[in-house]
Amino acid sequence: MASTSQNSVLEAAPAAESTGDMDKKSPDSPMLFAPLDSTSSVRRGSIEQPYRTYKIRWFGLVILTLLNVMVSWSWLTFAPVTSSTAKFYGVDETMVNWLSSIFVFANFAMTFVTIKLLDWGLRPTLISGSALLLIGNWIRYAGSYSSDGNKVTVVAVAQALLGMSQSLVLSAPTRFSETWFTSKGRVTATAVMSLANPTGAAIGSIVVPLWTNEPSDISSVVLYVAIISSAVAIPGFFIPAAPPTPPSSIHHIERTKILPSLRVLVRSLECHLIIIPFWVYTGLFVATTSLINQIVTPYGFTDTEGGIGGGLLIVVGLIFSAITAPIIDRTKKFVLVIKCGVVVGGLCYLALVWVPSTKEIGALYAVLCCIGISALAIVPVVLEVLTEFSYPAGAEITSTTA
Repeated sequence: MASTSQNSVLEAAPAAESTGDMDKKSPDSPMLFAPLDSTSSVRRGSIEQPYRTYKIRWFGLVILTLLNVMVSWSWLTFAPVTSSTAKFYGVDETMVNWLSSIFVFANFAMTFVTIKLLDWGLRPTLISGSALLLIGNWIRYAGSYSSDGNKVTVVAVAQALLGMSQSLVLSAPTRFSETWFTSKGRVTATAVMSLANPTGAAIGSIVVPLWTNEPSDISSVVLYVAIISSAVAIPGFFIPAAPPTPPSSIHHIERTKILPSLRVLVRSLECHLIIIPFWVYTGLFVATTSLINQIVTPYGFTDTEGGIGGGLLIVVGLIFSAITAPIIDRTKKFVLVIKCGVVVGGLCYLALVWVPSTKEIGALYAVLCCIGISALAIVPVVLEVLTEFSYPAGAEITSTTA
Protein backbone atom coordinates (compact mmCIF):
# COMPACT_ATOMS: atom_id res chain seq x y z
CA MET A 1 0.00 0.00 0.00
CA ALA A 2 1.09 3.54 -0.65
CA SER A 3 0.27 4.61 2.93
CA THR A 4 -0.63 2.79 6.17
CA SER A 5 -1.30 5.69 8.53
CA GLN A 6 -4.65 6.04 10.28
CA ASN A 7 -5.07 9.54 8.78
CA SER A 8 -4.34 8.50 5.22
CA VAL A 9 -7.73 9.67 4.01
CA LEU A 10 -6.81 13.31 4.54
CA GLU A 11 -3.09 13.12 3.81
CA ALA A 12 -1.51 13.82 0.43
CA ALA A 13 1.14 11.28 -0.43
CA PRO A 14 3.05 12.42 -3.54
CA ALA A 15 5.06 9.22 -3.67
CA ALA A 16 1.87 7.25 -4.11
CA GLU A 17 1.25 8.87 -7.48
CA SER A 18 3.87 6.76 -9.13
CA THR A 19 3.01 3.62 -11.01
CA GLY A 20 5.47 1.69 -8.93
CA ASP A 21 3.48 2.20 -5.74
CA MET A 22 0.40 0.81 -7.40
CA ASP A 23 2.36 -2.30 -8.31
CA LYS A 24 2.92 -2.93 -4.58
CA LYS A 25 -0.76 -3.08 -3.66
CA SER A 26 -2.11 -6.17 -1.99
CA PRO A 27 -3.30 -8.91 -4.31
CA ASP A 28 -6.52 -8.91 -2.29
CA SER A 29 -7.37 -5.35 -3.32
CA PRO A 30 -10.64 -5.13 -5.29
CA MET A 31 -10.17 -4.69 -9.03
CA LEU A 32 -13.64 -3.47 -9.95
CA PHE A 33 -13.80 -1.36 -13.10
CA ALA A 34 -10.04 -1.89 -13.77
CA PRO A 35 -8.32 0.65 -11.46
CA LEU A 36 -5.42 2.49 -13.05
CA ASP A 37 -3.67 4.84 -10.66
CA SER A 38 -3.55 6.07 -7.08
CA THR A 39 -3.17 9.42 -5.39
CA SER A 40 -3.36 8.33 -1.73
CA SER A 41 -5.40 5.79 0.21
CA VAL A 42 -8.80 5.35 1.81
CA ARG A 43 -9.90 3.10 4.66
CA ARG A 44 -12.97 0.97 3.94
CA GLY A 45 -13.80 -0.84 7.16
CA SER A 46 -10.64 -2.63 8.26
CA ILE A 47 -9.11 -2.62 4.76
CA GLU A 48 -7.04 0.28 3.50
CA GLN A 49 -7.33 0.82 -0.26
CA PRO A 50 -5.62 3.30 -2.60
CA TYR A 51 -7.47 6.19 -4.20
CA ARG A 52 -7.97 5.24 -7.81
CA THR A 53 -9.22 6.24 -11.18
CA TYR A 54 -11.06 3.69 -13.30
CA LYS A 55 -11.09 2.84 -16.99
CA ILE A 56 -14.87 3.05 -17.11
CA ARG A 57 -14.58 6.81 -16.65
CA TRP A 58 -13.48 7.09 -20.30
CA PHE A 59 -16.77 5.52 -21.43
CA GLY A 60 -18.68 8.14 -19.45
CA LEU A 61 -16.48 10.95 -20.75
CA VAL A 62 -16.95 9.89 -24.40
CA ILE A 63 -20.73 9.49 -24.13
CA LEU A 64 -21.21 12.74 -22.21
CA THR A 65 -19.04 14.48 -24.81
CA LEU A 66 -21.18 13.09 -27.64
CA LEU A 67 -24.39 14.03 -25.82
CA ASN A 68 -23.18 17.63 -25.69
CA VAL A 69 -22.26 17.51 -29.38
CA MET A 70 -25.68 16.28 -30.43
CA VAL A 71 -27.79 18.51 -28.19
CA SER A 72 -26.01 21.56 -29.63
CA TRP A 73 -26.29 20.29 -33.20
CA SER A 74 -30.00 19.74 -32.56
CA TRP A 75 -30.27 23.37 -31.46
CA LEU A 76 -28.59 24.74 -34.61
CA THR A 77 -30.35 22.51 -37.11
CA PHE A 78 -32.31 25.43 -38.55
CA ALA A 79 -30.24 28.58 -37.92
CA PRO A 80 -27.67 28.00 -40.72
CA VAL A 81 -30.46 27.62 -43.32
CA THR A 82 -33.03 30.13 -42.11
CA SER A 83 -34.60 30.92 -45.49
CA SER A 84 -34.97 27.26 -46.52
CA THR A 85 -36.46 26.41 -43.12
CA ALA A 86 -38.97 29.26 -43.38
CA LYS A 87 -40.10 28.10 -46.83
CA PHE A 88 -40.37 24.46 -45.73
CA TYR A 89 -42.57 25.18 -42.71
CA GLY A 90 -44.49 27.99 -44.41
CA VAL A 91 -43.50 30.63 -41.84
CA ASP A 92 -41.37 33.76 -41.84
CA GLU A 93 -37.73 33.94 -40.74
CA THR A 94 -38.71 35.49 -37.41
CA MET A 95 -40.46 32.26 -36.48
CA VAL A 96 -37.33 30.31 -37.41
CA ASN A 97 -35.35 32.54 -35.04
CA TRP A 98 -37.92 31.78 -32.36
CA LEU A 99 -37.20 28.07 -32.75
CA SER A 100 -33.67 28.77 -31.54
CA SER A 101 -34.91 31.15 -28.84
CA ILE A 102 -37.41 28.59 -27.49
CA PHE A 103 -34.50 26.18 -27.04
CA VAL A 104 -32.56 28.77 -25.03
CA PHE A 105 -35.55 29.74 -22.85
CA ALA A 106 -36.28 26.08 -22.08
CA ASN A 107 -32.64 25.62 -21.15
CA PHE A 108 -32.90 28.50 -18.68
CA ALA A 109 -36.26 27.31 -17.30
CA MET A 110 -34.69 23.97 -16.36
CA THR A 111 -32.04 25.56 -14.14
CA PHE A 112 -33.45 24.62 -10.73
CA VAL A 113 -34.67 21.22 -11.91
CA THR A 114 -31.16 20.52 -13.16
CA ILE A 115 -29.65 21.58 -9.85
CA LYS A 116 -32.00 19.25 -7.98
CA LEU A 117 -31.31 16.30 -10.29
CA LEU A 118 -27.55 16.82 -9.97
CA ASP A 119 -28.01 16.94 -6.21
CA TRP A 120 -29.59 13.49 -6.44
CA GLY A 121 -26.69 12.27 -8.56
CA LEU A 122 -25.20 12.00 -12.02
CA ARG A 123 -27.22 9.00 -13.09
CA PRO A 124 -30.75 10.51 -12.90
CA THR A 125 -29.40 13.65 -14.57
CA LEU A 126 -27.85 11.82 -17.51
CA ILE A 127 -30.80 9.45 -17.94
CA SER A 128 -33.18 12.42 -18.06
CA GLY A 129 -30.95 14.35 -20.45
CA SER A 130 -30.56 11.37 -22.78
CA ALA A 131 -34.31 10.67 -22.75
CA LEU A 132 -35.19 14.28 -23.58
CA LEU A 133 -32.65 14.33 -26.43
CA LEU A 134 -34.09 11.11 -27.84
CA ILE A 135 -37.75 12.09 -27.51
CA GLY A 136 -37.25 15.69 -28.61
CA ASN A 137 -35.55 14.77 -31.87
CA TRP A 138 -38.20 12.25 -32.90
CA ILE A 139 -41.07 14.61 -32.01
CA ARG A 140 -39.33 17.22 -34.15
CA TYR A 141 -39.20 14.79 -37.05
CA ALA A 142 -42.90 14.04 -36.54
CA GLY A 143 -43.51 17.72 -37.31
CA SER A 144 -41.08 17.75 -40.22
CA TYR A 145 -41.79 14.75 -42.43
CA SER A 146 -43.90 16.95 -44.74
CA SER A 147 -43.99 20.63 -45.66
CA ASP A 148 -47.21 21.31 -43.73
CA GLY A 149 -46.57 24.67 -42.07
CA ASN A 150 -49.09 23.99 -39.29
CA LYS A 151 -46.68 21.42 -37.82
CA VAL A 152 -44.15 24.08 -36.87
CA THR A 153 -45.85 24.13 -33.45
CA VAL A 154 -44.83 20.49 -33.00
CA VAL A 155 -41.27 21.46 -33.89
CA ALA A 156 -41.42 24.29 -31.33
CA VAL A 157 -42.45 21.83 -28.60
CA ALA A 158 -39.59 19.54 -29.62
CA GLN A 159 -37.14 22.45 -29.46
CA ALA A 160 -38.28 23.09 -25.87
CA LEU A 161 -37.60 19.45 -24.95
CA LEU A 162 -34.16 19.65 -26.56
CA GLY A 163 -33.43 22.84 -24.62
CA MET A 164 -34.29 21.02 -21.39
CA SER A 165 -31.93 18.24 -22.42
CA GLN A 166 -29.09 20.71 -22.93
CA SER A 167 -29.55 22.13 -19.44
CA LEU A 168 -28.94 18.64 -18.04
CA VAL A 169 -26.09 17.37 -20.20
CA LEU A 170 -24.24 20.71 -20.31
CA SER A 171 -24.29 21.04 -16.52
CA ALA A 172 -23.04 17.51 -15.89
CA PRO A 173 -19.35 17.73 -16.99
CA THR A 174 -18.10 19.57 -13.89
CA ARG A 175 -19.77 17.08 -11.55
CA PHE A 176 -18.61 14.15 -13.70
CA SER A 177 -14.95 15.24 -13.73
CA GLU A 178 -15.12 16.00 -10.00
CA THR A 179 -16.52 12.50 -9.35
CA TRP A 180 -14.25 10.46 -11.63
CA PHE A 181 -10.98 12.40 -12.13
CA THR A 182 -8.10 13.57 -9.94
CA SER A 183 -7.19 17.24 -9.65
CA LYS A 184 -4.46 16.80 -12.28
CA GLY A 185 -6.90 15.97 -15.06
CA ARG A 186 -10.07 17.66 -13.92
CA VAL A 187 -9.83 20.88 -15.94
CA THR A 188 -8.91 19.00 -19.11
CA ALA A 189 -11.78 16.53 -18.66
CA THR A 190 -14.21 19.39 -18.04
CA ALA A 191 -12.86 21.17 -21.12
CA VAL A 192 -13.35 18.15 -23.37
CA MET A 193 -16.96 17.61 -22.30
CA SER A 194 -17.99 21.27 -22.07
CA LEU A 195 -16.39 22.30 -25.36
CA ALA A 196 -18.14 19.43 -27.11
CA ASN A 197 -21.24 21.63 -26.98
CA PRO A 198 -19.84 24.32 -29.28
CA THR A 199 -18.36 21.52 -31.39
CA GLY A 200 -21.90 20.38 -32.13
CA ALA A 201 -22.78 23.94 -33.09
CA ALA A 202 -19.79 24.02 -35.45
CA ILE A 203 -20.83 20.74 -37.06
CA GLY A 204 -24.36 22.03 -37.53
CA SER A 205 -23.15 25.34 -38.99
CA ILE A 206 -20.99 23.58 -41.59
CA VAL A 207 -22.87 20.35 -42.37
CA VAL A 208 -26.49 21.53 -42.45
CA PRO A 209 -25.97 24.01 -45.35
CA LEU A 210 -24.18 21.25 -47.28
CA TRP A 211 -27.14 18.89 -46.75
CA THR A 212 -29.72 21.54 -47.69
CA ASN A 213 -29.92 22.28 -51.40
CA GLU A 214 -33.64 23.12 -51.40
CA PRO A 215 -36.35 23.61 -48.75
CA SER A 216 -37.64 20.03 -49.03
CA ASP A 217 -34.26 18.78 -47.75
CA ILE A 218 -35.08 20.08 -44.26
CA SER A 219 -37.10 16.94 -43.54
CA SER A 220 -34.10 14.73 -44.34
CA VAL A 221 -31.77 16.90 -42.24
CA VAL A 222 -34.06 16.58 -39.21
CA LEU A 223 -34.23 12.81 -39.74
CA TYR A 224 -30.44 12.44 -39.96
CA VAL A 225 -29.95 14.43 -36.76
CA ALA A 226 -32.59 12.31 -35.00
CA ILE A 227 -30.88 9.06 -36.02
CA ILE A 228 -27.43 10.22 -34.89
CA SER A 229 -28.87 11.58 -31.63
CA SER A 230 -30.52 8.22 -30.94
CA ALA A 231 -27.21 6.41 -31.39
CA VAL A 232 -25.66 8.74 -28.81
CA ALA A 233 -28.56 9.00 -26.35
CA ILE A 234 -29.12 5.27 -25.81
CA PRO A 235 -25.64 4.63 -24.29
CA GLY A 236 -26.28 7.65 -22.05
CA PHE A 237 -28.66 5.49 -20.00
CA PHE A 238 -25.72 3.28 -18.99
CA ILE A 239 -23.17 5.83 -17.72
CA PRO A 240 -22.24 4.74 -14.16
CA ALA A 241 -23.14 7.08 -11.32
CA ALA A 242 -19.86 7.01 -9.35
CA PRO A 243 -16.68 4.92 -8.97
CA PRO A 244 -16.50 2.22 -6.27
CA THR A 245 -13.77 4.23 -4.52
CA PRO A 246 -13.12 7.97 -4.93
CA PRO A 247 -10.15 9.34 -6.91
CA SER A 248 -8.98 11.67 -4.11
CA SER A 249 -9.55 12.58 -0.45
CA ILE A 250 -11.64 15.66 -1.32
CA HIS A 251 -14.58 13.34 -2.00
CA HIS A 252 -14.81 12.46 1.72
CA ILE A 253 -15.76 16.05 2.58
CA GLU A 254 -19.55 16.38 2.48
CA ARG A 255 -20.87 19.12 0.21
CA THR A 256 -23.59 21.46 1.40
CA LYS A 257 -27.18 21.02 0.20
CA ILE A 258 -28.95 23.13 -2.41
CA LEU A 259 -30.26 26.07 -0.34
CA PRO A 260 -27.05 26.55 1.68
CA SER A 261 -25.10 26.25 -1.59
CA LEU A 262 -27.21 28.98 -3.18
CA ARG A 263 -26.59 31.19 -0.15
CA VAL A 264 -22.84 30.67 -0.55
CA LEU A 265 -23.11 31.64 -4.21
CA VAL A 266 -25.26 34.72 -3.57
CA ARG A 267 -22.92 36.01 -0.86
CA SER A 268 -19.71 35.48 -2.83
CA LEU A 269 -18.49 38.69 -4.48
CA GLU A 270 -15.90 36.70 -6.45
CA CYS A 271 -18.65 34.53 -7.96
CA HIS A 272 -20.68 37.60 -8.94
CA LEU A 273 -17.65 39.16 -10.63
CA ILE A 274 -17.28 36.05 -12.78
CA ILE A 275 -20.85 34.84 -13.32
CA ILE A 276 -22.44 38.14 -14.43
CA PRO A 277 -19.85 38.97 -17.15
CA PHE A 278 -19.91 35.31 -18.19
CA TRP A 279 -23.70 35.46 -18.66
CA VAL A 280 -23.29 38.47 -20.94
CA TYR A 281 -20.40 36.84 -22.75
CA THR A 282 -22.34 33.62 -23.27
CA GLY A 283 -25.36 35.56 -24.53
CA LEU A 284 -23.22 37.36 -27.10
CA PHE A 285 -21.69 34.08 -28.26
CA VAL A 286 -25.08 32.34 -28.54
CA ALA A 287 -26.59 35.27 -30.44
CA THR A 288 -23.64 35.46 -32.84
CA THR A 289 -23.70 31.71 -33.46
CA SER A 290 -27.47 31.66 -34.04
CA LEU A 291 -27.70 34.77 -36.20
CA ILE A 292 -24.39 34.80 -38.07
CA ASN A 293 -26.07 34.13 -41.43
CA GLN A 294 -28.57 36.93 -40.93
CA ILE A 295 -25.76 39.24 -39.81
CA VAL A 296 -23.62 38.75 -42.93
CA THR A 297 -26.00 37.90 -45.80
CA PRO A 298 -27.34 41.50 -46.13
CA TYR A 299 -23.79 42.50 -47.10
CA GLY A 300 -23.60 40.05 -50.01
CA PHE A 301 -22.25 36.95 -48.27
CA THR A 302 -23.94 33.63 -49.06
CA ASP A 303 -25.51 31.20 -46.58
CA THR A 304 -22.61 28.81 -47.16
CA GLU A 305 -20.04 31.54 -46.42
CA GLY A 306 -21.96 32.48 -43.28
CA GLY A 307 -22.10 28.83 -42.23
CA ILE A 308 -18.36 28.43 -42.77
CA GLY A 309 -17.78 31.59 -40.72
CA GLY A 310 -19.88 30.19 -37.88
CA GLY A 311 -18.00 26.91 -38.11
CA LEU A 312 -14.61 28.64 -38.04
CA LEU A 313 -15.69 30.69 -35.03
CA ILE A 314 -16.17 27.48 -33.09
CA VAL A 315 -13.56 25.12 -34.58
CA VAL A 316 -10.64 27.53 -34.22
CA GLY A 317 -11.75 28.33 -30.67
CA LEU A 318 -11.92 24.63 -29.84
CA ILE A 319 -8.45 23.94 -31.24
CA PHE A 320 -7.00 26.83 -29.26
CA SER A 321 -8.79 25.67 -26.11
CA ALA A 322 -7.56 22.10 -26.59
CA ILE A 323 -3.99 23.40 -26.78
CA THR A 324 -4.24 25.77 -23.83
CA ALA A 325 -6.37 23.69 -21.41
CA PRO A 326 -3.51 21.36 -20.32
CA ILE A 327 -1.19 24.37 -19.96
CA ILE A 328 -3.73 26.23 -17.83
CA ASP A 329 -4.25 23.03 -15.83
CA ARG A 330 -0.56 23.02 -14.91
CA THR A 331 0.07 26.76 -14.45
CA LYS A 332 -3.23 27.49 -12.61
CA LYS A 333 -3.40 31.00 -14.15
CA PHE A 334 -7.18 30.85 -14.17
CA VAL A 335 -8.10 34.45 -13.37
CA LEU A 336 -5.52 35.87 -15.80
CA VAL A 337 -6.94 33.74 -18.62
CA ILE A 338 -10.48 34.93 -17.87
CA LYS A 339 -9.44 38.60 -17.84
CA CYS A 340 -7.54 38.33 -21.13
CA GLY A 341 -10.35 36.38 -22.82
CA VAL A 342 -13.05 38.89 -21.89
CA VAL A 343 -11.01 41.92 -23.01
CA VAL A 344 -9.99 40.40 -26.35
CA GLY A 345 -13.52 39.12 -26.96
CA GLY A 346 -15.05 42.53 -26.25
CA LEU A 347 -12.78 44.19 -28.81
CA CYS A 348 -13.63 41.53 -31.40
CA TYR A 349 -17.38 41.93 -30.92
CA LEU A 350 -16.91 45.67 -31.39
CA ALA A 351 -15.01 45.02 -34.63
CA LEU A 352 -17.83 42.75 -35.85
CA VAL A 353 -20.09 45.82 -36.02
CA TRP A 354 -18.12 47.23 -38.98
CA VAL A 355 -16.27 44.31 -40.59
CA PRO A 356 -19.23 42.82 -42.58
CA SER A 357 -19.77 46.15 -44.36
CA THR A 358 -16.23 45.94 -45.79
CA LYS A 359 -17.34 42.80 -47.70
CA GLU A 360 -13.88 41.33 -47.08
CA ILE A 361 -14.45 37.67 -46.28
CA GLY A 362 -10.90 37.24 -44.95
CA ALA A 363 -11.39 40.03 -42.41
CA LEU A 364 -14.77 38.60 -41.40
CA TYR A 365 -13.32 35.14 -40.85
CA ALA A 366 -10.38 36.57 -38.88
CA VAL A 367 -12.68 38.43 -36.48
CA LEU A 368 -14.92 35.39 -36.03
CA CYS A 369 -11.89 33.18 -35.30
CA CYS A 370 -10.70 35.64 -32.64
CA ILE A 371 -14.17 35.68 -31.06
CA GLY A 372 -14.12 31.88 -30.92
CA ILE A 373 -10.65 31.80 -29.38
CA SER A 374 -11.47 34.36 -26.69
CA ALA A 375 -14.83 32.79 -25.85
CA LEU A 376 -14.12 29.07 -25.83
CA ALA A 377 -10.74 29.21 -24.10
CA ILE A 378 -12.34 30.55 -20.92
CA VAL A 379 -15.37 28.20 -20.67
CA PRO A 380 -13.71 25.32 -18.74
CA VAL A 381 -11.64 27.80 -16.75
CA VAL A 382 -14.73 29.70 -15.59
CA LEU A 383 -16.45 26.46 -14.56
CA GLU A 384 -13.46 25.32 -12.51
CA VAL A 385 -12.84 28.72 -10.90
CA LEU A 386 -16.49 29.00 -9.87
CA THR A 387 -16.31 25.54 -8.31
CA GLU A 388 -13.31 26.67 -6.23
CA PHE A 389 -14.67 30.12 -5.30
CA SER A 390 -18.06 28.75 -4.26
CA TYR A 391 -16.70 25.89 -2.12
CA PRO A 392 -18.30 24.14 -0.24
CA ALA A 393 -21.28 24.67 -2.57
CA GLY A 394 -21.89 21.73 -4.88
CA ALA A 395 -20.41 21.78 -8.38
CA GLU A 396 -23.91 21.37 -9.82
CA ILE A 397 -24.86 24.84 -8.50
CA THR A 398 -22.11 26.76 -10.28
CA SER A 399 -22.08 24.67 -13.46
CA THR A 400 -25.84 25.15 -13.90
CA THR A 401 -26.10 28.83 -13.00
CA ALA A 402 -23.12 29.71 -15.20
